[in-house]
Amino acid sequence: MTAVTRLNQESLSELPESVSRPTYDRSKLSAGILHIGVGGFHRSHEAWYTNKLLEATGATQWGICGVGLREADRKIADILKKQDYLYTLIIKHPDGKIENQVIGSIIDFMLGSDDPAAVTDRMADEKTKIVSLTITEGGYNFKPATGEFNFKNPEVKHDLANPNEPKSVFGFLTAGLKKRRAAGLTPFTIQSCDNIQHNGDMTRKMLLAFARKQDPVLAEWIENEVCFPNAMVDRITPVTTPDDIETLENEHGIKDKWPVTCEPFSQWVIEDKFCNGRPEWEKVGAQFVPDVTPYETMKIRLLNAGHSVLGMLGSIHGHTTIDECVADPLFAAYLRRFMDFEATPVLDPVEGIDLEQYKDSLIERFGNPYIKDSLARICLESSSKLPKFIIPTITENLELGGSTEYAALVIAAWCYYSDKGVSKDGVKLEIVDDMKEELHKAASGTASSKLSFLKLKPVFGNLAQNKGFTEDYTCLINSLYENPDISLLMQAALFGRD
Repeated sequence: MTAVTRLNQESLSELPESVSRPTYDRSKLSAGILHIGVGGFHRSHEAWYTNKLLEATGATQWGICGVGLREADRKIADILKKQDYLYTLIIKHPDGKIENQVIGSIIDFMLGSDDPAAVTDRMADEKTKIVSLTITEGGYNFKPATGEFNFKNPEVKHDLANPNEPKSVFGFLTAGLKKRRAAGLTPFTIQSCDNIQHNGDMTRKMLLAFARKQDPVLAEWIENEVCFPNAMVDRITPVTTPDDIETLENEHGIKDKWPVTCEPFSQWVIEDKFCNGRPEWEKVGAQFVPDVTPYETMKIRLLNAGHSVLGMLGSIHGHTTIDECVADPLFAAYLRRFMDFEATPVLDPVEGIDLEQYKDSLIERFGNPYIKDSLARICLESSSKLPKFIIPTITENLELGGSTEYAALVIAAWCYYSDKGVSKDGVKLEIVDDMKEELHKAASGTASSKLSFLKLKPVFGNLAQNKGFTEDYTCLINSLYENPDISLLMQAALFGRD
């Protein structure tokens, strides 16, 4: 029997030698970073890079204070507090090697739903230099078709009427910056770590839209003084499973109630635009560049889009994880064809990146049998993802006369997925999307109007008006609804290309 150690600061010395743990003095750290949205990705990425930096340099001003804005964040808040904000990062290599690292860069956690003023006071603290975000694509509150701020959001309406009791991320940021300006302090940098193209620009646009409505004078100060660096982030981080928790306890003797699993690969490309200092993340692998655009476009159009291709097609077929899809030769071939014939032709060159090698690496990463990234997770909030990951590739190829047939099948599969909510074998699919009802209503109209789904303008814009695309899409819809065996349509697409 392996002796079991409950993870906390006091027990670090009792952990097995095979488990790396912080060697820096965590008691000397101050929280220069306030991070909103402490999920698995933040803990495998920004917190991991920061942990490496603290180890390498001994810097003390760049600890992280986590923030949760919703009641749903209480679980992670409670668990981290009981573990002195420590957690285990389980890095799973394709060859079966596993590295277990205890990460110590998070030193505090606050719940905005309990005490909004305490969070905005912390934002206004002079020690806070950066407020970073992982709030998912849907958290940015933009209308997919127009990219404009959604003022109909109930939380936004509340925050405009109650500026001192915010609920939305933009209400909190505005309130924190208002206190900071009133105190005569330099503003903090707002740093998005989400998979959105030009994520810094998007954050800036959304925050200014909100602030102008609430306080035009403050909005002008934000526009002139606050920095919003764009960044490309990458590390596949599946949802932690009960098996991960049990294996960590049974095989390594660590009782951690919420560890994080991830792949060994990581990438972080950041524009060097900070208004109040920044960590030297470049010393531990991050890359600072003048313009992140080509890097983020490459990643969004290949990695994120590739995930969505496998997520939609695989869900209808009956696969359950990304690696299961890639182990299926048909799915691996289809994904590569989408990348080669539709995504790559509309990408600009990326300095220092060989796109063929990058695509090879994606197939290898997706196929890691120890990273069981569920298709259900990949398909979460697809109404926020596909308009950024896939639809721009379709639009650009239509303008240039390029191929759209592979992406068209993904959209047709999304229609079937939203309409029927089952795989080809009738297995119920878990659909989680803020626009679930609208998607279902539009998709269920397919029986009477083949373009009903495409006419959902907040998602597809004017795509339904493109005759060439709609002809291919209608043909695919007819075939899919007649026989939902998606593999037959995938084979037809591959054979036709040959």
